[in-house]
Amino acid sequence: MRAAILTLSDKGARGEREDVSGPALNDWLTRQGVVVECMSLIADDFGQIVSTLEKWTEAPAYDLIVTTGGTGVSPRDLTPEATAKVIERELPGFAERMRQESLKKTPHAIISRAIAGIRRRTLIINLPGSPKGATENLEAIWPAVPHAIAKIQGDPSDCATS
Repeated sequence: MRAAILTLSDKGARGEREDVSGPALNDWLTRQGVVVECMSLIADDFGQIVSTLEKWTEAPAYDLIVTTGGTGVSPRDLTPEATAKVIERELPGFAERMRQESLKKTPHAIISRAIAGIRRRTLIINLPGSPKGATENLEAIWPAVPHAIAKIQGDPSDCATS
């Protein structure tokens, strides 16, 4: 599986804050056997997020794109809106599961607006901006991610064997 990580942070893009979520996700994904081929940090800019996601889903596309940051309710938190503009089909179960698991740890999880969906042959998942939140959310949904990617890319096998 080939993946890309997109960190959204105005302060990070200006060099005022170190990106720790992107590297944490890189480490976590690598431990799962995923090849992270691209990591990028950009500002919370709607147009830039859209163009990056579109570019990364063009041939040769990544199998998985995870974003980190911009999923809250601050005025500059635009990641879900930019992702919604790019995806062709939403997968609400991923976001539901992430919020469900996060609510066990913090009441603030209820304000997460993260979404997940499909563009072409790529699965895109929005994750929180904190390293702990990002990795915990990804871990909560990971059992379904490889299967979802296989199906997105045309795997004709049955989903259940019994």
